[in-house]
Amino acid sequence: MKYIRTPEKYFKNLKDYSFRPNYIDVDGLRMHYVDEGPKTAPIVLLLHGEPTWSYLYRFMIMDIQKAGFRVIAPDLIGFGKSDKLLSAEDYTYANHIKWMKLFIINLDLFEISVFFQDWGSLIGLRVLVDEEDRFARAILSNGALPSGRQRISKAFKYWRAFSKYSPWFPIGQIVKMGCARNLSSSAMDAYDAPFPQSKYKIGARKFPRLVPINPSDIESKNNYEAFKKLTSWKKPFLTLFGDRDPITRGAEKIFQKEIPGCKGQEHRIIKNAGHFIQEDQSEKLSELIICLLYTSPSPRDRTRSRMPSSA
Repeated sequence: MKYIRTPEKYFKNLKDYSFRPNYIDVDGLRMHYVDEGPKTAPIVLLLHGEPTWSYLYRFMIMDIQKAGFRVIAPDLIGFGKSDKLLSAEDYTYANHIKWMKLFIINLDLFEISVFFQDWGSLIGLRVLVDEEDRFARAILSNGALPSGRQRISKAFKYWRAFSKYSPWFPIGQIVKMGCARNLSSSAMDAYDAPFPQSKYKIGARKFPRLVPINPSDIESKNNYEAFKKLTSWKKPFLTLFGDRDPITRGAEKIFQKEIPGCKGQEHRIIKNAGHFIQEDQSEKLSELIICLLYTSPSPRDRTRSRMPSSA
């Protein structure tokens, strides 16, 4: 696979993003990730989606790390500081799952509490069922696991067509349109940073076309089987959705109904939150994640039984 890397100069002086870069090899590609907090602390894995990168979690990383956890936020292949493939054909749903599995396995991560949004959920939920023993709990936000059997929103159909045909693909502006609050110019610049030219955006443009929207799509059956496995998931599973997200509105209901681990959880529809809920309500998300971590301790972190007063 041929790839390119966004020059480091484009990432200099990004506001609120001064984390030390970390890199790991996955299938011959370099994957970037943020890794903050004590290496022996319980792990919180934050998975971004389309067309963002770990910058999306800049505030949540600090909040959760300050509460005493190790926070890991990777950039998917094709995004952020990770390698970007030059052929659209190399960006497949199966490859993204493989790369994320390798990332988790190569870092030897266990007892993971995973938060996923957008494509982070399409990838993360598949990894969750395949590597169940590595995960302790899951938090789903503005995401789903489509198998071609669900109703597709008009907003997503429009987005799918736009990503394929529009000659204009301004990443920062796209993120801004998916937020309920006004996104600053510095934040928009940060979302644009990984994509200085169109050849860097191939993966971002491809993602919407990888979503299985018909039963005949290549990954529809695999997603359907993965969701069947989730109906046996008994570990904590929390849903935190935004009230102003037209793309995934209502998707949380099937998870709450079918997944045993959802029972008894304090699911939320968070007010004044769009699709990129991390931009709109990062402090609230961090608070709810920390609360779940302290109220449902895993065997490894049962000694952390008292929630800090800041949470």
